[in-house]
Amino acid sequence: MIKVTNIGKKVLVADTELTILDALSLNVEAGESLAIVGPSGSGKSTLLGIMAGLDTPTNGTVHIDGQDITAMDEEGRAAVRARHVGFVFQSFHLLPALTALENVALPLELQKGGDAMDIAGSYLQRVGLADRTGHYPRQLSGGEQQRVAVARAFACKPTILFADEPTGNLDSVTGETINDLLFELNREAGTTLVIVTHEHSLASRCSRQLHLKSGLQFTPVTEMSVKC
Repeated sequence: MIKVTNIGKKVLVADTELTILDALSLNVEAGESLAIVGPSGSGKSTLLGIMAGLDTPTNGTVHIDGQDITAMDEEGRAAVRARHVGFVFQSFHLLPALTALENVALPLELQKGGDAMDIAGSYLQRVGLADRTGHYPRQLSGGEQQRVAVARAFACKPTILFADEPTGNLDSVTGETINDLLFELNREAGTTLVIVTHEHSLASRCSRQLHLKSGLQFTPVTEMSVKC
């Protein structure tokens, strides 16, 4: 489903070239769950952004479902994301002027699909927010807002879901509830799941882990049998 080949990312900082990622390659199979882990500054979120087509690499290629998104312009990458990709971010990214129901329905309406409100309502019920559909983000707790974000992501039935520190702003109990939802909906939909996380408990639930250190892939001694 995702093929990353020899990806590198360099940026200029105060006239100095900084290497964020260097010669990184991996494949992610359809339906697989992959955790990208590592210390702060190791390039985790940069890699996820490149894999999702939100950022471009300095060199290397990324294929999604056989399509080379690194050879596309932004319009082409956006079209691939619309067909294949869903997102859950640490900071929720809900529109404050829309209700929970409207936030979930909006991407469905942009896809010009029918019954957007009905589908949105069913997913909010699925994540336990059937009684909060008319509430605005400011009226919801952090955990409730993230459940709206999860419902929005899965309602579009993506083939790939990218999650960047999805429980980073939540307490441990609420975070575990969100983790359960991600994997439960992932199993039901057969979605390919790629998660950036610093939480060992979340990473351990994935079928594979990719460990980064200073932009390079490395294999911990305890996981020498894992090949990424």
